[in-house]
Amino acid sequence: MELLGIPLFDNDFYKMIVRFLLNFFFLTAVVKYIYYKRSEKKEYLFTFYLIGIVVFFLCFTLKKYELDLGMALGLFAIFGILRYRTLPLEVREMTYLFVVIGIAVMNGLSNKKMSYAEIIAANSIIVLALYFLELYWLKTEVFSKEVLYETIENIKPENHKKLKDDLENRLGVTIIRFEIGNVNFLRDVAKITVHYKN
Repeated sequence: MELLGIPLFDNDFYKMIVRFLLNFFFLTAVVKYIYYKRSEKKEYLFTFYLIGIVVFFLCFTLKKYELDLGMALGLFAIFGILRYRTLPLEVREMTYLFVVIGIAVMNGLSNKKMSYAEIIAANSIIVLALYFLELYWLKTEVFSKEVLYETIENIKPENHKKLKDDLENRLGVTIIRFEIGNVNFLRDVAKITVHYKN
């Protein structure tokens, strides 16, 4: 049955729903359980989810026109270079944007030549790679913080062990190294940059 030359229903509808659920499942794994758990930036949850969903449906509907690989890669590149002028994305957020778009394009453009086992395997490998890289990054990432330190006698080279222990006790972190900056003897304070692991 058709309305103005357009069929009211197509068997591809079921395929679209299954693929969308698959896409949404892996999007949630990447965005909510890997990205958000690590960064806790709520403002990007909305962006990543919506871009992933829109790109999926865009690719799925355009696939009906039997786009060639060049067109698909061109579409991918257009979304890949998408930048918000009001808020430039950091490298990490751009990487996740690339991953989200990649998953959506892969799930939206896959055809009969690709089995569900292959689609699930490809998605799973991306999610597992992200998870293990984030896990490794958590262990190796070094943070830095600038503090004003008032026990001025501890800045002497012979008291650096005391200084490190005192800073670790106060900050509750494991200090890798520290740098002593400006020292104000009038106020008895020193500016110290602390490099630590969480």
